[in-house]
Amino acid sequence: MKYKYQLILLGTENNAITEICQKVNEKIKELGLPESILKIIQANDVQKEYEGNQPAFALYLGNQDGVHEHLDITSKLLKDGTMILPIYFGNEEGAFSKEIPCILANQNAIPYKYKEVDRIANIVLEAFELLRNTRKIFISYKRSESTSVAIQLFEALESYGYDVFLDTHSIRKGEPFQDELWHRMTDCDVIVLLNTPKFLESHWCKEEFAEAGTKQIGIVQLVWPNHEIKKIDVGSHISYPIQLKDFDFVSNIYNNKDQSKLVDGVIKDILIEVESVRARNLAARQDNLITEFKNIAHQCGREVTVQPEKFLTEELPSGQKIIYIPTIGIPQSTSCQSAEIRHEFEKHKDISIRLIYDDLRIRDKWLNHLDWLNNNFKKDIQTLKKQEFKSWLENKK
Repeated sequence: MKYKYQLILLGTENNAITEICQKVNEKIKELGLPESILKIIQANDVQKEYEGNQPAFALYLGNQDGVHEHLDITSKLLKDGTMILPIYFGNEEGAFSKEIPCILANQNAIPYKYKEVDRIANIVLEAFELLRNTRKIFISYKRSESTSVAIQLFEALESYGYDVFLDTHSIRKGEPFQDELWHRMTDCDVIVLLNTPKFLESHWCKEEFAEAGTKQIGIVQLVWPNHEIKKIDVGSHISYPIQLKDFDFVSNIYNNKDQSKLVDGVIKDILIEVESVRARNLAARQDNLITEFKNIAHQCGREVTVQPEKFLTEELPSGQKIIYIPTIGIPQSTSCQSAEIRHEFEKHKDISIRLIYDDLRIRDKWLNHLDWLNNNFKKDIQTLKKQEFKSWLENKK
């Protein structure tokens, strides 16, 4: 590959960097991308290996003795516009100020803990635009059984940087409730499902579970004490169950919809599981969309090629080239920003992009908006909904 994603390592070398790099490579593999896509550059090799015209992201590892290394390289990267994530290790107040140099004082930092490795790896992938940087979670629950825990999780996930959907908090007055609920589920990364004893007796809760299966959305399923994990045909293969015990709840109270609360340790474990499931689930949904589009294209006599970076290309007889980018949830213009796609634009003059997406359960007002953009703005970047794959491929030559 000509273009690579450059991960630059600055600061004090320690075991944490090995764990982080292993996790980044593991997630790249989960996303189905070639390992060669990533180039890890040590601080001492930046001058000879760093390419200013290729995507880069840096990690600066703090020093608990206050020794700040690689300040000249850090300054150069900041001037180049490279994002740098400071990571500090101490738990005491003032640890960040001591461990991280002043030049990075305005950067958003993250404390290093073993169980935060997933989160750090996802931040790297988001920075490289290999994982979408919207972090959307949907909480599915039965109000009469688990309202207090749902609100607790809503607050915890929001504080962790997620955009969380909870029906009682996230739908504005006057909005069509059920339409907005399905729409927000479609655009989420992971569903946190509170599987209480009567959850599946509710028509709407059962519908949400089935809808998640139809959309292939990963589910972190929290199963209440003394309640059996039930496998459901629709979507059961993407459900990650956590069996809760009575001692996972404050004062062992788990059957009071207004008073039950999970203990802090369990909340942290749930956050870690959600972070872990997110990349795997987005990759699976992307793969499904690619496979479906490729199969329909083949039925229509079209030759599309899946690139290692998870987009598709097609050369038309006219010489025009089309790039098809699988988009999860609501299409975003940022999907066109990856290094490889920019490189394709550099190589070809006559090129266009189609953001392909599954329009099932997306609200009409959004679909109409996307159609309006197609009709009124730049013709070389447009959206293409799943229900129109076949008709578009048959007519576009």
